[in-house]
Amino acid sequence: MITDSIGNYLTSIRNAIQAQHKVVNVPSSNVKKEITKVLMDQGYILNYKFMTEGNKESIKIALKYNSVTNVSAIKGLKRVSTPGLRKYSSSSDLPRVLNGLGIAVVSTSKGIMTDKKARKMNIGGEIICHVY
Repeated sequence: MITDSIGNYLTSIRNAIQAQHKVVNVPSSNVKKEITKVLMDQGYILNYKFMTEGNKESIKIALKYNSVTNVSAIKGLKRVSTPGLRKYSSSSDLPRVLNGLGIAVVSTSKGIMTDKKARKMNIGGEIICHVY
């Protein structure tokens, strides 16, 4: 049986946004930590905190909403590469999400980064997800 922990992470965030929660707790892993840092750097989440309770690590993510309209900064969160079907791309073929308005999170040999940064560094990799 294959479980998709990154897919579960993205679904937890998506469900919290649908329910208009301010904070969401997700189980932690190194990949999830790096994706969370990318989301923070790009302004899609308000803040995050790595927590440890006993031997279990988790990530507490504060979601970002518009104060007037109460609309989330994240409009869409889509998993691209799955355990059953990996999607790889060279630097020249990296996708542009909504013509550059969104980001593609890419796992490269230099770490997890946005598609724009990967293009700039001229490296390709596995496309993890699209965020817009």
